[in-house]
Amino acid sequence: MVSVIGHVPRTSSDEGVVEAARAALGPALLEVKEHVGEITLIVSREEIAHVLKTLRDTPGLEYQQLMEIAGVDYPERADRFEVNYQLLSLTLNRRIRVKLSTDEETPVPSVTSLWPVAGWLEREVYDLYGVTFAGNPDLRRILTDYGFEGFPQRKDFPLTGHVELRYSEAEKRVVYEPVALPQDFRTFDFLMPWQGPEYRLPGDEKAEPQAVGGPTGAPAPAGPIKVEPKPGGHTPKTTDTPAETGGGAPADREATRQARKPAAEKAEQEVSKDSDVPAPKGPKGSDRRRPGGGTA
Repeated sequence: MVSVIGHVPRTSSDEGVVEAARAALGPALLEVKEHVGEITLIVSREEIAHVLKTLRDTPGLEYQQLMEIAGVDYPERADRFEVNYQLLSLTLNRRIRVKLSTDEETPVPSVTSLWPVAGWLEREVYDLYGVTFAGNPDLRRILTDYGFEGFPQRKDFPLTGHVELRYSEAEKRVVYEPVALPQDFRTFDFLMPWQGPEYRLPGDEKAEPQAVGGPTGAPAPAGPIKVEPKPGGHTPKTTDTPAETGGGAPADREATRQARKPAAEKAEQEVSKDSDVPAPKGPKGSDRRRPGGGTA
C-alpha cells in the first residue's frame, strides 16, 4: 500500500519488480535495464499487447494506466525505431518503461483494445516517425498539416521540409509548393573588416586619393598622404586652465549689477522711464493711459 507522510505521497519500492516481471512475461521479455532508479523492459515486438496486459493485470505489478507512447529514431540500426510505453501503477504509485524495436516496414501490434487512449498516442508516433500500428482503427496523421510529406521526427528528414505553403493572391487560396532554396547573392568574404576584400568593385578607384602634382586621374602612391605644416603657419590657441576659457565672464560690472537687482526694483525703473514718453494715439483720436496714470 502507499503510505502518505504529510501531503507528499511516497512511492513504493521497485524491489521484486524485475523478478515478478520475468516470471510473468517469460520469453517475451528480452532484456531488463535498471538506471537511475528506473526499470526498462525490452520486449518482443509481436508480444507487446500480451506484455502490457500482463503488467496491468498481474497482482504485485498492477500498472493500470498507459501514460505515453513515444518514438525514437536510430538510423544506423537495422530496426531503426524504438517505441516506448510509459506505464503508471495507481495503487503502488510507481512507474515502468516498456520498449520494443521495429523497422520502417514491419507494423507494431496496437494496444487500443487495452487502453482506448492508445489510439491517439499511436497516431502521434505514426505521424512523426512513420511507424505503423496493426489493428488501430483510425491511423491518420494528427499533428502535421494536410498533404504533409515525410515524417518530421526522423533524423534524415530535412530541416526545411519537402513542401512549403503560402497564400496565393492570384488563386485566392493557400497553395503548396516544393521548397525552393535559391543560392543567389551567397558569395561571402570571410576576411577581417580592416583587411578588406581582394577584389575591387567598379567605382572604387574614385575613392583613391590623387597623387600630389601628378596628372589628372593618375593613381596615387601606396600608403596615406602626409600633409606637412607650412612654415610660419598660425598655431591654434589652446587653454591650460578653465579660467582661461572666458566661459561665464560678465561683459562689464554694470551688467552684472543690473542682473542681480530684485525684480521689483527693475519694474519701478521701467515705469519711471515710460512716464516721460508720450503714449501713442488710439483709433479715432482716443487717448491711451500712460502707465503712470496720466493721459497723452
